[in-house]
Amino acid sequence: MVRNEPITDLDPRFSSQGASAIGWSQARRQLAAAPVYWLTTVRPDGRPHVTPLIAVWDDAALYFCTGPTERKARNLADNPHCVITTGRDSLDEGTDLVVEGDALRTTDETKLARLAAAYESKYGSDWHFDVRDGAFYGDGGEALVFEVAPVTAFGFGKGAEYSQTRWRFDSDD
Repeated sequence: MVRNEPITDLDPRFSSQGASAIGWSQARRQLAAAPVYWLTTVRPDGRPHVTPLIAVWDDAALYFCTGPTERKARNLADNPHCVITTGRDSLDEGTDLVVEGDALRTTDETKLARLAAAYESKYGSDWHFDVRDGAFYGDGGEALVFEVAPVTAFGFGKGAEYSQTRWRFDSDD
């Protein structure tokens, strides 16, 4: 079983003297509120593939969708390991977040209906999805939905104090 509350460590090598670890609750709020994320997947030949996307946070995981023929969906079919990042384009303020995990397809229609409502609530009616056959359907056609539960995450605090926090969601065994 994976923990909902992670083990939190501050790395003093990359943190200002006197800096504190960022709390997971703060990071989770930022993950939920971020408007744009960057997804990194691995191509079949081992090269990275990075693309911006929108996502929602629900029940301890990030969820994103993509067309079944898009590069990221094809990459994830071969290798589910991925990284999702979000943050601010600034050196002087904010927190950048990095979430490492596996992107697993979500097909449960009750969960998909909840996620579709979350997308529309967060991004507006242009992001309305209908749910059927284990996928989202919208103006762009079919979209597969993926869940990324954090295995390890990093928070990079910027501003008067710089900090590097690591959260580990190790198994309880």
